[in-house]
Amino acid sequence: MVATSELERAIKDRFAEHNLRYTASRRAVIEGLKAADGPITLPRLLDSSPELAQSSAYRNLGLLEEAGVVRRLVHGGQHAHFELAESLTEHHHHLICESCGLVRDVTLETELECTLDKAFDTLAEAEGFVTTHHTVDLFGLCSTCR
Repeated sequence: MVATSELERAIKDRFAEHNLRYTASRRAVIEGLKAADGPITLPRLLDSSPELAQSSAYRNLGLLEEAGVVRRLVHGGQHAHFELAESLTEHHHHLICESCGLVRDVTLETELECTLDKAFDTLAEAEGFVTTHHTVDLFGLCSTCR
């Protein structure tokens, strides 16, 4: 995980690049995402950060996504999930429950991640494609829904 001071500096740099001010509302959104145990829906974010107004939280999530601070995950559930952008934190994947909508972060062992990178690069090269990154999401049922 990235140290808090490094994360704050990187976020401030992204804000500056996009001419955004680091307002109290945007800081509250980011703090709510940092405190979450994984990707979080807007309703859960609002529950965990009562100082946030729904309209400003939703608007700020969109601005933060455009600035590359937040990543929106849409997996066909009732609500999109949001998390801090991987470029600010660490590379990871997701386990997604098709029943309850739970989205959980998972990090693979370095050796397995390297094997996947090589396989994806080989596949992309065969297609004349240049990759910049990858995401792997596994869909199924969580332990509660099984």
